[in-house]
Amino acid sequence: MSATTVSPALGALLGRLDLVADGPDRFVSSGDHEGVVRLFGGQVAAQALAAAGRTVAPGRHVHSLHVSFLRPGDLHAPLRLDVTRLKEGRAYDVRRVDVTQQDALVLTATASFHVDEPGPEWSQGAAADWDGTAPADVDDVDALPRWEEQFAGRLDRLSPLWRRSRPMDLRYVGTPPPLDDDLAPGSRCAQRVYVRADGPLPDDELMHACLLVYATDASLLETAVLPQGVVWADGAFEGASLDHGLWFHQPPRADGWLRLDQRAVALGGGRGTAAGRLVDAEGRLVVTVVQEGSLRPVHGDTWMAGR
Repeated sequence: MSATTVSPALGALLGRLDLVADGPDRFVSSGDHEGVVRLFGGQVAAQALAAAGRTVAPGRHVHSLHVSFLRPGDLHAPLRLDVTRLKEGRAYDVRRVDVTQQDALVLTATASFHVDEPGPEWSQGAAADWDGTAPADVDDVDALPRWEEQFAGRLDRLSPLWRRSRPMDLRYVGTPPPLDDDLAPGSRCAQRVYVRADGPLPDDELMHACLLVYATDASLLETAVLPQGVVWADGAFEGASLDHGLWFHQPPRADGWLRLDQRAVALGGGRGTAAGRLVDAEGRLVVTVVQEGSLRPVHGDTWMAGR
């Protein structure tokens, strides 16, 4: 299990997920948002799921979330989250969440909830690695250094994006891309990290799912650019999330270690795509995630590493 005290960053995120009701199927969040220059999309995506989940009956569990990021968000303006009930069925409920800020639509999401039904079970969680360039697994996750320890003494040479406090305890297996002096085009296209909440959590399945939405938005596009031999936020390109899709296969728990295997899928047309799998300690596949982002070169038509 994670630490017995909630880190300040985790406490702040849990507060942001505690949305304030502002009428039927409408919620608001204050202007105290996470981000560096602009609002962090993972926060808003997690809040969208929190809003959707507040409108379904107990016993219905999120099984998929599809998010479209439409425009950058402001760090200081409040958010309004409007939920539309697209379907209320015998076994499935579907919700659309439109998130606006200063009368501009910044994100729209569709979440589907399901009453668990009996059936066969299988997953590829414990199957062979997707890609041979991913580091080998470890026996003792707690022995891995926290990301703050790995990056100590190097943060001054990295983008402010890497210096912000994180609500998730993130531990890389192997060398993190920003610290990999041997990173070159074609040298790697996958990475493995372990994640868990940086402190105890309430026994609220929706809250755990929201935290995993947040966590999977933190490093997927970092993985998408690995085949090019560049580092996310190193000045080679301007990047932003476009689409984020998650499928929940097991009841999510964010307060224990989850292995996040990530691999690049494609680069082209000014976009990059990466996929990931969250696997629990029992080897069960908990979440499958795919993300696409906009990747615009800063230096003409090529990416020049800015490290």
